[in-house]
Amino acid sequence: MIVRNWMRAHPMVVDSDVLLSEAKRLLTENNLHGLPVVDNGRLRGLITRANCLRAAHFALRTQNTDELNYFSNRIKVKDMMVRNPATVDADDTMEHCLQLGQKLGVAQFPVMDQGQVVGIISANEVFSLAAHFLGAWEKRSGVTLAPLELGPGVIGRITDIVEAAGAEVQAIYPIGKPEDINPQEHHRKRVIVRFHCEDTKHVVKALEEAGFQVIESVQARH
Repeated sequence: MIVRNWMRAHPMVVDSDVLLSEAKRLLTENNLHGLPVVDNGRLRGLITRANCLRAAHFALRTQNTDELNYFSNRIKVKDMMVRNPATVDADDTMEHCLQLGQKLGVAQFPVMDQGQVVGIISANEVFSLAAHFLGAWEKRSGVTLAPLELGPGVIGRITDIVEAAGAEVQAIYPIGKPEDINPQEHHRKRVIVRFHCEDTKHVVKALEEAGFQVIESVQARH
């Protein structure tokens, strides 16, 4: 999965001399979490909703008319923006984007292509990606299997068992957190299975009888 296929393309941007109050208005009215700051085609920073809210909260807390006027008419984006923000390339993988976000504790990245801002990727797009994977709009049922050794044929065996129990398999996701994976046993992962069926209990019973440990199950609501 490539970033350019999941990013929000042609993002709204502001220049560094825009008033912070105006940036706050744009973020709020467009339900955005961040705006790339671009001067003469060059990325200079990132202004986030959190930056704006923090400054506005300080001005309101003082209950001082001069402070409120200063916030509204004097503070500019360049005074509060994150300078030289971390970025990702449009041709980077989503896996790289997610790893970098976790490493840096960053919730949004400007997306670059040949030195130009061509998009933005944020927690919203990540949630959308997760929703697509899990079939959030398709009312899928599912089970999660305890960590197991994913040798040749294991995924196929799981699929056969689930479908023999009367379910229609939609997706299978082996997952594992880096801290949960023993370097000596890097093939051991939890397995999430998503499917359509009338009763998840039949699938759970079939998997457990085959020797798999089911640690959770979800029945789709119709």
